[in-house]
Amino acid sequence: MKAAWRWIALVLLALVGLQLFFVGWIAALAIVDPPSTTFQRSEAWRILRERDRMRWSQRWVPYAQISDHLKRAVIASEDASFAEHDGVDWDALEKAWERNAKAEELAAKRGMLAPARAKPMKIVGGSTITQQLAKNLLLSGERSLLRKGQEFVLTMLLEHTLGKQRILELYLNNVEWGEGVFGAEAAAQHYYRKPASRLTPYEAARLAVMLPQPKRFEKMPGSRYLAARSATIVARMRDAELP
Repeated sequence: MKAAWRWIALVLLALVGLQLFFVGWIAALAIVDPPSTTFQRSEAWRILRERDRMRWSQRWVPYAQISDHLKRAVIASEDASFAEHDGVDWDALEKAWERNAKAEELAAKRGMLAPARAKPMKIVGGSTITQQLAKNLLLSGERSLLRKGQEFVLTMLLEHTLGKQRILELYLNNVEWGEGVFGAEAAAQHYYRKPASRLTPYEAARLAVMLPQPKRFEKMPGSRYLAARSATIVARMRDAELP
């Protein structure tokens, strides 16, 4: 029993140590721009492993040098209540759970009726910009309840340590916009040959719509969905509140 309690104590100490590391790292983000994120490092390794060479583009730009059009477009597309919530949009999360439950139920029915032709249903997420930043900065792509729990903890730490403006600045400078393309400046140069400060409303909207599946839309610039969804986001941008 003593050995078991010793192991439990060591595990608890390790967990506390990990949380203290995260607290220190996030506190440093108030004044230090991160050189890379966990997701970027995993992508760099994947690209090198699969292609033996790496196309990589990222350049940090301050919040003021990112077009307000892009900020509004990303908020309108990814997290409409970004300026208001405490890191988690509980209403959006509840709706996502309901959609996922319906999608799984429909997929099960299709599988029973036509197993050979049944297609997997798209699972809808309810993650906020802060949650996405927490996951990309410090966590792996593993899907588990433990990782999701850690994501919530990091989200709360980000929200209570950094301001909304800094969170959005970190997100826009690190988010993926194509294979090896990270951040607003790299995306603006890659797709439009101009700095992120000069993006038009429609260009900003197209970049925002790409975010859930950037590598897919990079290969489909003429996508009808991309064009239609971009027009919808342009219309919503006027209501997007900036931090």
